[in-house]
Amino acid sequence: MTTTETKQTAYLSGGCFWGMEELVREIPGVLATEVGYTGGGTPAATYEQVKTGRTGHAESLKIVFDPVQLTYRHLLFEFFRMHNPTTRNQQGNDIGTQYRSAIFYLSEEQKHTAEEVIKTVDASGEWKAKVVTEVVPFKEFYRAEEYHQKYLVKHRGGYTCHYIRRMDLGE
Repeated sequence: MTTTETKQTAYLSGGCFWGMEELVREIPGVLATEVGYTGGGTPAATYEQVKTGRTGHAESLKIVFDPVQLTYRHLLFEFFRMHNPTTRNQQGNDIGTQYRSAIFYLSEEQKHTAEEVIKTVDASGEWKAKVVTEVVPFKEFYRAEEYHQKYLVKHRGGYTCHYIRRMDLGE
């Protein structure tokens, strides 16, 4: 992918997709978001299936962004500020593989960038434990049900365990 493209896409999982989406929507350069499920083996997964933790899918966020305004690298640094990448299969009160921290890459360039950003985040010392975020190839994304899309816009004051941490991640 080159920066001359007008749009790029990223797929990230960092716990409950409601809180992730709300924070990502506010990042300058983000053009669109959708919540859904990825990383598992169940075709056309639904929330009722994913919430059991048996599909292999994670609650995920599809992010379309303008690479001139927002690089993939910077997007990943923001991702590491909005969730705890050191807890395996858990964010806040949400526990299970569906809440794991994962980066689903679309190209070798995205994979390399993700691995480099993780090294930088680990070296920053801002997180007291090692980053356990998975870096895995993207397979398929199943859009979540409409009531999950922009949930915290529709339900102000709804549950979220996500917030932006003030961290110097060594960008």
